[in-house]
Amino acid sequence: MLKITKKLTLNPKILRFFIIPTILVLTPFYYIEDIKAGLEFQWDSDSLYRRLKWFQKEDKKKFRNSIYFFLRPADRRADLLKINLAIPKTFTSTLNNEKISFCRVKIGGYEGRTKCLEDIPADFEIKTDESGLRSLDIYPYSPIPSNKDSYAIVFKIFNPKKSGLYQFHSYGQPKGKSFSSYLGSWTIVID
Repeated sequence: MLKITKKLTLNPKILRFFIIPTILVLTPFYYIEDIKAGLEFQWDSDSLYRRLKWFQKEDKKKFRNSIYFFLRPADRRADLLKINLAIPKTFTSTLNNEKISFCRVKIGGYEGRTKCLEDIPADFEIKTDESGLRSLDIYPYSPIPSNKDSYAIVFKIFNPKKSGLYQFHSYGQPKGKSFSSYLGSWTIVID
């Protein structure tokens, strides 16, 4: 008796049945990455709130970070003698005068990076009141003009240990006035 053996060949129909579902199932797990939100949500979005532009290099907690708080030409209506930055109470990062700077800045985008073009000489004063609220007062040696240049307050710090949203408010004292007025707010995200 002769035994007839069949050669096992790869049938394209069988191959399609096993390979295509495997690829479709494994593809979503292979391409999972961090998703950057394109939407900013504010709890109290009234007409008096002004959202200001900002940039940070790292958004993970406890990482070294550079945060740029921008003051664009549209944000300044007059020459500024003093800038006050209200720091949220829950933003527990250590602030030093040596790690804070004020500069004329080129705001980055698709074609270039954000970088300081010229440091603006200024005095920095960090205040803490009885309730634990902190604020930063910036006194530039010459008034900040209301021209087409953008300026930035730059923090070089370690991010806080807690993740969350941190809202910084800024006030500016215009030339010829004895009081500060609201310029806008920045909402920083730490993951």
